[in-house]
Amino acid sequence: MAYKALDSVTASDIAALGVASEVAEGFYENLTETVRNYGAATPETWKRISKHLLTPDLPFSLHQMMYYGCYRDFGPDPPAWIPDPEKAASTNVGRLLERRGKEFLGSSYKDPISSFSEFQEFSVSNPEVYWETVLDEMSVSFSLPPQCILRENPSHPGGQWLPGAHLNPAKNCLSLNGKRTLDDGMVIWRDEGDDKLPVRKMTLKELRTEVWLVAYALETLGLGKGSAIAIDMPMDVNSVVIYLAIVLAGYVIVSIADSFAPSEIATRLRISKAKAIFTQDFIIRGDKRLPLYSRVIEAQSPIAIVIPSKGSSFGMKLRDGDVSWHEFLAKVKHLREVEFVAVEQPVEASSNILFSSGTTGEPKAIPWNHATPFKAAADGWCHMDIRKGDIVAWPTNLGWMMGPWLVYASLLNGASMALYNGSPLGSGFAKFVQDAKITMLGVIPSIVRAWKTTNCTASYDWSAIRCFGSTGEASNVDEYLWLMGRAQYKPIIEYCGGTEIGGGFVCGSMLQPQSLAAFSTPAMGCSLFIIGNDGNPMPPNVPGMGELALGPLMFGASSTLLNADHYNVYFKGMPCMNGKILRRHGDVFELTSRGYYHAHGRADDTMNLGGIKVSSVEIERICNAADTSILETAAIGVPPPGGGPERLVIAVVFKDSSDSTQDLDKLRTSFNSGLQKKLNPFFKVSHIVQVSSLPRTASNKVMRRVLREQLAQIDQNSKM
Repeated sequence: MAYKALDSVTASDIAALGVASEVAEGFYENLTETVRNYGAATPETWKRISKHLLTPDLPFSLHQMMYYGCYRDFGPDPPAWIPDPEKAASTNVGRLLERRGKEFLGSSYKDPISSFSEFQEFSVSNPEVYWETVLDEMSVSFSLPPQCILRENPSHPGGQWLPGAHLNPAKNCLSLNGKRTLDDGMVIWRDEGDDKLPVRKMTLKELRTEVWLVAYALETLGLGKGSAIAIDMPMDVNSVVIYLAIVLAGYVIVSIADSFAPSEIATRLRISKAKAIFTQDFIIRGDKRLPLYSRVIEAQSPIAIVIPSKGSSFGMKLRDGDVSWHEFLAKVKHLREVEFVAVEQPVEASSNILFSSGTTGEPKAIPWNHATPFKAAADGWCHMDIRKGDIVAWPTNLGWMMGPWLVYASLLNGASMALYNGSPLGSGFAKFVQDAKITMLGVIPSIVRAWKTTNCTASYDWSAIRCFGSTGEASNVDEYLWLMGRAQYKPIIEYCGGTEIGGGFVCGSMLQPQSLAAFSTPAMGCSLFIIGNDGNPMPPNVPGMGELALGPLMFGASSTLLNADHYNVYFKGMPCMNGKILRRHGDVFELTSRGYYHAHGRADDTMNLGGIKVSSVEIERICNAADTSILETAAIGVPPPGGGPERLVIAVVFKDSSDSTQDLDKLRTSFNSGLQKKLNPFFKVSHIVQVSSLPRTASNKVMRRVLREQLAQIDQNSKM
């Protein structure tokens, strides 16, 4: 749709969008004055319109008319949000640069906005100074301080970070420091269906008491220190307490998403060698009770500690040897409010085992060490500007890296964590955002799409939000323009990283103009390289597109895998830059002429479905067995024409390639049934395309990238 230039828009155009004539006339007068003062097509014009004229109750079509009209001739990456110098100076990074900018950058330092990119480069070239500074800003305490910040070692491409240090991330989350008092709220939550009740809160004093008690109870299990203990339950106040207690007591968490089928749970328990698991009897979603404990039993788990979803008891018999939550805590009730002495661990010890899809069908088991939580928190400190007084929400689960990220990014920065125990897709969650006064709201694009489609956020006040965060999948410009408009045009900080990094490698910033569906900067401490067609890194800051590689020295990043060779997965065959071998990531990225980064999906045989990275092989194994007429399949993640989250498309080769009578709708139903039962209940096939054969390399490997390019260009309901 072609939008008029703003100096051509009339009051009648505005009224035609459903705006009352009197309101349309007033809006038009203000628009005319803004255009007269700042021009019809400048970023300053949009800044004024978004800040002073547009409100959430005005039709979104008017927001579109203003944004697209202002930037109709701008070209790529128009700024949807521009930082205010005064507010930028009050951010975490702004305050630091105002104090020490000249010390870091010398005479080239100007102000936090002008000098942010140079400070990011400084964080890469001076990692010792940067990370010592940020750890100090977050009041991180060590029982044994590190010998240095970074020790480079030829046998460790990623270097050794904080060598010699001993610490405990959970202890740091619970410690008293200048960021908080015992009476500060640490966790804010609401259960779905309790929308009319006040939000519930847990103070630091109460959180410490609960975590200490669970830590004492863990010791009654008789497990050796360093043993792996799984969590497979919704992310609620109980699971957060359990998470912190496991780390505090010197054990290793095994993160398992509560949506997984029994076979997926079993795989993760086996790989991690978990000795116990915390779970819940049911997951309550509206009127539905979704079984969880029964899936854990089917996975043949070790001893399970079972929490009731409602009340203090459940109407089911536990498996022999399993323990109810009440019985588990009753053993140590005499120790309530007695401080548990944290188990301080070497920095290289594992604190959490998480899983990311491998291309062979078995998920990669990625241990986070004791530095990784501080990478997550540092990203929150720098890029989302999380600080004392903030209330941070991000619908997720401890089975995905954003669950632990939320724990650490909020608590280590003195902020409160907000949890909604229910579906984030409806008006109940929208009201929770209002009532809890969320200041940093994290999303994935699929959630935003659902909100926009149903308009379930209407009538709720989201003005407390200072910024949004977005991760998990590619976002869509129009949907994110809508999202910004719900909170009076607060910025969306795009955030892309990986489980193996513990945070992001490319992000947005509160000190840079933010463009929709784009990243404005490498993450602090990270360097990015785009691999050209010749297999070598393109020159820095030169626009282009290709597979993204990362500088190897990243604080908190993985250095080992439990079930694969870490060097082979991330470094083998990669080019060198400045004498250092680059680290593989697997995403295709574009650097634009205006210096923004755009994500273009996976370069390898994995895809991103609803924020969940999954290998094509896992999906194809299930689809191949769905019908006896199938010879083989290829699973491809294809972005929609307007951008946004990938859709799952299955290319099918039938044994009888001449048979045109196949019922593809029936086959799609079979595929969905198998995927949702055996892999993940949220996976859904968007389209099936019949092909005569799959494109292959000379060594017979399926060229899914070729299929992806073809499928993105053709009518997906037709034959190829």
